[in-house]
Amino acid sequence: MQFGRTYEEFEVGAVYKHWPGKTVTEYDDHLFCLLTMNHHPLHLDAHYAEETTDFGRNVVVGNYIYSLLLGMSVPDVSGKAIANLEISSLKHVAPTFHGDTIYGETTVLGKKPSTSKRGYKQDGTLVCVFRRKVMVPTETYIKERGGEQPGRPEPTA
Repeated sequence: MQFGRTYEEFEVGAVYKHWPGKTVTEYDDHLFCLLTMNHHPLHLDAHYAEETTDFGRNVVVGNYIYSLLLGMSVPDVSGKAIANLEISSLKHVAPTFHGDTIYGETTVLGKKPSTSKRGYKQDGTLVCVFRRKVMVPTETYIKERGGEQPGRPEPTA
């Protein structure tokens, strides 16, 4: 199974549909909020969300959705990355709720390499869009460093 790409393997305009998706649970959302100290009641307090918001229910914290989409892209995009260089924009364009299933895809915008990502729910609703730049190795660089996984031990008999 391929894990990431070299510079030469990226084609401008290519679209990578990341698989599998992830159904967001209340536990996922609450754990992420607690780990990142985001204690806003919109995310943690069902009564507050029902009584005081337009959504009438808890909204999943947006940074979790971004992190999830970024992670989904690793096998297709940045698995061979040398460095993540930049996130130039992030837009949360629709809410995500507990029980929604998120899928991701990446469109290659240029060969610096720069990619645009977007995430959507099970019904096709777009929920998140972002751009990032990733430094990936050339094939020559990988060969000069001893292959794709230098230093990985071989199993002993």
